[in-house]
Amino acid sequence: MSIQDAIRNKALELGFDAVGFAKAALAPEAQEHLKAFIAQGLHGEMDWMPAKADRRGDPKVLWPEAKSVVVLGLNYGPDEAPTDLPPDRANISVYARHRDYHDVLKKKLKALGRWIADTHKTEVKVFVDTAPVMEKPLAQAGGIGWQGKHTNLVSRELGSWLFLGEVFLALDLEADQAESDRCGECRRCLDACPTQAFPVPYQIDARRCISYLTIEHKGSIPRGLRPLIGNRIYGCDVCLAVCPWNKFAQAAAQPELKARADLTAPELAALATLDDAAFRQRFAGSPVKRIGRDRFLRNVLIAIGNSGIADLKAAARPHLADPSPLVREAAVWALGRLCSPAEMRAFRPVTEDPHLGVAEEWRIGMDEASPSR
Repeated sequence: MSIQDAIRNKALELGFDAVGFAKAALAPEAQEHLKAFIAQGLHGEMDWMPAKADRRGDPKVLWPEAKSVVVLGLNYGPDEAPTDLPPDRANISVYARHRDYHDVLKKKLKALGRWIADTHKTEVKVFVDTAPVMEKPLAQAGGIGWQGKHTNLVSRELGSWLFLGEVFLALDLEADQAESDRCGECRRCLDACPTQAFPVPYQIDARRCISYLTIEHKGSIPRGLRPLIGNRIYGCDVCLAVCPWNKFAQAAAQPELKARADLTAPELAALATLDDAAFRQRFAGSPVKRIGRDRFLRNVLIAIGNSGIADLKAAARPHLADPSPLVREAAVWALGRLCSPAEMRAFRPVTEDPHLGVAEEWRIGMDEASPSR
């Protein structure tokens, strides 16, 4: 049995769903694509991308001893295809409805890395997406899928629902055959994007992406994009869900990657009541926890504003006096979408409290208020 076959068998035994081998190098076009992406500012506020671009663009800069890379995929396919939820419910991305995948994936990567180091007497390094690794080009080079027009990896066997991880090896192993692009003329993912975040195929403008806006973006979400977010409070699955290759998708086999019932379609009104302690408790072990309570409530309030449900005004109103300016602004915007001008004027004594500093937010809310309400 070859070393590659032995590693592949062990990885599958540990629960990985896709295994491939690539050289510890990136094609020049992948490096140029990264440079152009950063130069155009399409990374938004993700400053860690340009700061670590040298390591991201060359695996040997990240670890000079690296010669080969084991690229691994872990299927997180949902039991049922994601669908639109009622407007009073929060839509959380499929990948965040269960235990934080970093914990699940890293545990398996470390187990595989230890086994390789002990069995084949070599140095190894394991990486998940918190490290500056261009994992999708490496995964394509290792044959486990291709980077689709939505910039995510697509697998012929598993569709779009794959977490990726890597084990860098100091061993020089033969690479697998790279996977070919199989998107063809299809552009369903591009056309389905609610915010039109793809200026051209195979390129995403993170500044318009709902996943970026609800997770990575720390400040106020641009007003023009807020109505397009709908009830998505953490991430977005639209471009993945519409991919025709998902006809081959399978439900996740790992118990840790099965959706938690309380994260599948939670009520917006209930989420709006969470203080910091309750937020941390509710989302313990979930990736949602990392955005913090203020950004989370910003997203919930935008979803409330998009709901069109008058009864949700009661959930938004207490946040007019929230300690966080980010939350206060979102509350004013949400109420402006749900209230009449007369109702908004009734909130003015609260929102003009000089200690809260939300007079400008109130003006914005008045702009949103419709005379027809």
